[in-house]
Amino acid sequence: MSLFIKKPLAQLMQTGDSDKGLKRTLGAGNLIALGIGAIIGAGLFVRTAAAAGEAAGPAVVISFIVAAVGCAFAGLCYAEFASMIPVAGSAYTYAYVTMGEFIAWIIGWALVLEYALAAATVSIAWSEYLNNLLGGAIPYAWSHSPMETSIDGVSGIINLPALFILLILTLILIKGTKESAMVNAIIVFVKVSIVLIFIALGWQFINPANYDPFFIPETAAGHEAFNRHGWGGVLGGSAIVFFAFIGFDAVSTAAQEAKNPKRDMPIGILGSLIVCTILYILFSRVLTGIANWEEFKTVGKEASVAYAIQHYMPGYGWLATLITVAILAGFSSVILVMLMGQSRVFYSMSNDGLIPKVFAEVHPKFRTPYKSNMILFVFVGLFAGFIPGSMAGDLTSIGTLFAFVMVCAGIWVMRIKNPEAVRPFTTPLVPLVPILGIVICSAMILSLPADTLLAAGGWMIIGLFIYFFYSKSNSVLRNK
Repeated sequence: MSLFIKKPLAQLMQTGDSDKGLKRTLGAGNLIALGIGAIIGAGLFVRTAAAAGEAAGPAVVISFIVAAVGCAFAGLCYAEFASMIPVAGSAYTYAYVTMGEFIAWIIGWALVLEYALAAATVSIAWSEYLNNLLGGAIPYAWSHSPMETSIDGVSGIINLPALFILLILTLILIKGTKESAMVNAIIVFVKVSIVLIFIALGWQFINPANYDPFFIPETAAGHEAFNRHGWGGVLGGSAIVFFAFIGFDAVSTAAQEAKNPKRDMPIGILGSLIVCTILYILFSRVLTGIANWEEFKTVGKEASVAYAIQHYMPGYGWLATLITVAILAGFSSVILVMLMGQSRVFYSMSNDGLIPKVFAEVHPKFRTPYKSNMILFVFVGLFAGFIPGSMAGDLTSIGTLFAFVMVCAGIWVMRIKNPEAVRPFTTPLVPLVPILGIVICSAMILSLPADTLLAAGGWMIIGLFIYFFYSKSNSVLRNK
């Protein structure tokens, strides 16, 4: 039987409508909040200054617009699939219908890089920011992995704060999707409010001289490369800030828990992307207006937002503390949505027989994949507790971009192979939009470091081994 055997769309829709499956509790507002919760994290507070200092200067505002356009191409394709196939699983499920089981498995395995490793990486960063907020009260040994050593020669033992936040959020997810969405909505309100406060208060401290020159000149020291000055620097900056947009696709994993997915999924995906893009543009405009972009290369490189507030906004030192609180809140909601997204992908893969059935077992009362959540806590916790965060960061980006490429390709294939399917939301300008999405995301993958690409290749080899020695023979579709 072919490796590219496809799941019939009608069969998939029956699975999504089952009364024994996940509980439909999410409205359009919940889905937008989930998207914002996944998108706005450290990317806004860290990557903005990095892109300004390394490549774009004040023109980082345009970099955010370019990155948003690239994400929008993928977002439009996600929106069509999510309205058309309103079941859990995101890109994995879409690929099973359009490109077959083997491609679906590869995407599902790549999504582990995006969701599970992202949750681990962000939980490690959460631990670091919490310790900073507490003035270093948590001993180094109990807040770092055994692979890390302080400048004083103290070795880490385990990252307990990272495990703590993972455990709390896992318990919330087990309790229920509605409860998880409520917690996420509160967190989103807190961090968006603080971002808006910074924009409103910081606007009066903008120094117009910091916008001149608007583009980094070619003569600037260390900026001779094409992607480090002028319009090339804008493109280089967009590659840096692209990772601040990662997460909007996690909305699609909750399609089977949406009350009216055909209407609400496109609103959730595109709505969260639009809201975050507007906030990003305003935030970057204010930040590069308060402090000169060159400072973000040196003294203002670490904790860039707090640096700008403390040095150029006299009397607003309290805002720097609030920014740290916003970052912690942002991290928490990102972890929550990433853990939720990963468990829903595993739920779909388990129902298809590609991974053990335990991942699809639903709690009799809460109707959440609770065993999957518990296994994920152990898996993600091993990374968070014992591995440095830097090892998993770029792998997250590869998993995300690869899923974007496959979803864009899937829309094109679906239009050719299944043109009569009902599409409540239609991606415009097909095949132009999918092609642009494929080209932009593929270019970003190739721009990542070579060692990261090799590590991702090793991960895929492990996935292929599992598929051919377990998944292929246990596939429900093949055994019918």
